[in-house]
Order: sequence, then C-alpha cells, then structure tokens
Amino acid sequence: MLNDFVDRCVWAADLSPEQRERVRRAMFVHEYTQGDYVCHKGDMAEHWMGVLEGIVKITTVSPSGKSVTFTGVPTGGWFGEGAVLKSEIRKYDVMALRRSTIAFLPRDTFLWLLDTSLPFTRFLLTQFNERLGQFIAAVEYERLLDIDSRVARAVSSLFNEHLYPGIGKTLEISQEEIGLLAGISRQRANQALKVLEQQGLVRVDYGVIEVLDLEGLRQYGE
Repeated sequence: MLNDFVDRCVWAADLSPEQRERVRRAMFVHEYTQGDYVCHKGDMAEHWMGVLEGIVKITTVSPSGKSVTFTGVPTGGWFGEGAVLKSEIRKYDVMALRRSTIAFLPRDTFLWLLDTSLPFTRFLLTQFNERLGQFIAAVEYERLLDIDSRVARAVSSLFNEHLYPGIGKTLEISQEEIGLLAGISRQRANQALKVLEQQGLVRVDYGVIEVLDLEGLRQYGE
C-alpha cells in the first residue's frame, strides 16, 4: 500500500528510480483513530507528513481555551513542510477527524530531495504559494463572513487540486467534520450545507459532499 501511495504522489512523479527507492525505504506510516493527535504543538518537526487515508485538521488552542482550526487535510494532502525546512517546533496540533493513516518522511530524506530534485523543489514552491493563499483567505472569512459563507469556504478549501491532487468533486466527509473545520456545531453546519445545497452549489448525502459549483463556493458571501 505504501509503494502505491508513493507512486500516486504528484511530487514523486519526476523522481529518479534512485530517489523514489530512497523515499520508499525511509517512509513509514502510523494509523490513528478519530480524535487522536498525529502531532502536538511544541513537538520538533522531524517529519514531513501526508494523509494516506482519512482526514486531519490543523488546529491550535489559546491559553484561554479558544480553539482555532487553520485547515483540514484530506486523503492525498501533505503538510508541515515549513516547520521541517526551518527545523523548528510545530506551532499547531494535528488531529485525526476520523480513522486515518498518515505517512511520515524523515527530515533528512526531505532535505535530500530538496537538494537533488528540481521538480520536487518546484512542487514545494507551489505548495507554499497555495498554502499561503489558503491561510490568507481563512483569516478573511473568519473575520468578515457569516457562518454560511464560512462553511462554503471551508468546503471549497478541501477541493484545492494543487494541495490535494486527484481529489475530484466528491469527498467523504461528515457534517460533524465540516463543523469542526469551520469552528461551529454539527447542527449549524447542517443548516449551512442545506442553504448551499438549495443554491445549487453542493449535493449533500450521508457522509458525502459533492461539489457542483466550486467557484461559486469560493466566492460565496462576496
């Protein structure tokens, strides 16, 4: 399963056979159940991480107890490259929203790829650019938009082809998970999704969201 996962990674497509083999030897996986922490705020960033299966949220809790979710990362997404590059402690928690399998690539292999693979370096530049845009947008909609719009943006952020290649138009995600990503209750997420469905932007089924109008979701509330 791990070998197939490496072969499906966009960043691995242009690696040489030697590079790909070294990645396979270095990478390992762990499984987590719902609510488990993949890593904690304050941990040293010793690995680049990818979601082989499942979905996680990147979050933090203030000293006063307020929780803030930065983003969700579904199957196929990679995260944590900034902290790995800077060799610093992580400034966020990563929690599994459901049973998830996470791949870990050690920092020394990550840096070796950066030194030896131009396509990998280009991939990381795109990753940084997309992630920066995502976080800027998250700050904007957290401060300026109503709850329905925040849910629309939370859903659309999961359908970024650059960050989550091959995600398609359908994602297995529950209304509770959407609520956790948007920082609202499951009931309020359900109400917002009904509004978005009535406007023809999504189709909601049990545990599944199909996006019908991605640009409409991204611009909702403007």
